[in-house]
Amino acid sequence: MDSTREVDVVVIGAGQAGLSAAYHLRRSGFEPERDFVVLDRSPAPGGAWQFRWPSLTYGKVHGMHSLPGMELTDADPARPSSEVVGEYFAGYERAFGLRVRRPVHVRAVRDAEEDGDGTARRLLVETDAGVWSARALINATGTWDRPFWPRYPGRETFRGRQLHTARYKGPEEFAGLRVVVVGGGASGTQHLLEIAPYAAATTWVTRRPPVFREGPFDEDAGRAAVALVEERVRQGLVPRSVVSVTGLPLNEAIRQGLRDGTLDRLPMFDRITPDGVAWEDGRHVDADVILWATGFRAALGHLAPLRLREPGGGIRVEGTRAVADPRIHLVGYGPSASTIGANRAGRAAVRDIRRLLREPSPSFAVA
Repeated sequence: MDSTREVDVVVIGAGQAGLSAAYHLRRSGFEPERDFVVLDRSPAPGGAWQFRWPSLTYGKVHGMHSLPGMELTDADPARPSSEVVGEYFAGYERAFGLRVRRPVHVRAVRDAEEDGDGTARRLLVETDAGVWSARALINATGTWDRPFWPRYPGRETFRGRQLHTARYKGPEEFAGLRVVVVGGGASGTQHLLEIAPYAAATTWVTRRPPVFREGPFDEDAGRAAVALVEERVRQGLVPRSVVSVTGLPLNEAIRQGLRDGTLDRLPMFDRITPDGVAWEDGRHVDADVILWATGFRAALGHLAPLRLREPGGGIRVEGTRAVADPRIHLVGYGPSASTIGANRAGRAAVRDIRRLLREPSPSFAVA
């Protein structure tokens, strides 16, 4: 393993949030490799977008905002979003000389031994490509690596196929099959609308009744939605997605799905059987496939040695700064888990880190 390399800031993740942070670091005078390094686990540029299913074309993407300093223009709406965004991110990295290191897997972030000379304690970022020592860390690891699978009785007995959105490749593989789609978010509705023309039958189940949003989603509504997510993060609770509080936008495809019955929703089943799913009232739906469109959780396991989690399961954050440790900033987490939110969070994190690095020592206590 290489010897430890010292930088001021390590950025973990090169999706929208990580690239935004790297851009603002560069703009503030930090030099890539000398002052900061960007580590990305993915094999290529594009963040989680590179893993999205081919049928998710760019024209179906809602609310994709350009990265700071470089617009995404003239994208073909018929092309897969994985290709459009991957090429855009690759061009962005080249344009600003961000020099992302990939694929690099971050195993753990720990406190370094104190120097004893009054200088601020550093962080050790341990990876499969060596160790970096940093004065601050911007965590932008997103959620794609942690698909959420709810536990339901009988799941292990099901004789058909179970998969998560993270492994969805398109509707053709469900031709002639009876499919249960679980989840009331954007992915669940998109999967249903795509699969229905191919499948023998589809059934949609959600834990809560879906909320469809009529009319434009203006700036005031956006601020109110983000504030609800932000309050959970401030309390140290596991963050909810922004879409969980905004509802699903009603477009023509959704309206058609409601009219033709594709989006007729059933309440969540009580158990899984070898041949399908069942409810306590005796209802049973036969199924060949259960598709879990149940979202993702923040990929933060590498931060465990720092003991940042609160009893509520989340990390308490003010702005982007971890309350328990001002050296750690989480971008693309909670209220900033959207493309426009990630842009703003990257700028805010860099502003706070510049202030932190000017101070003689961070004012916090490590457990």
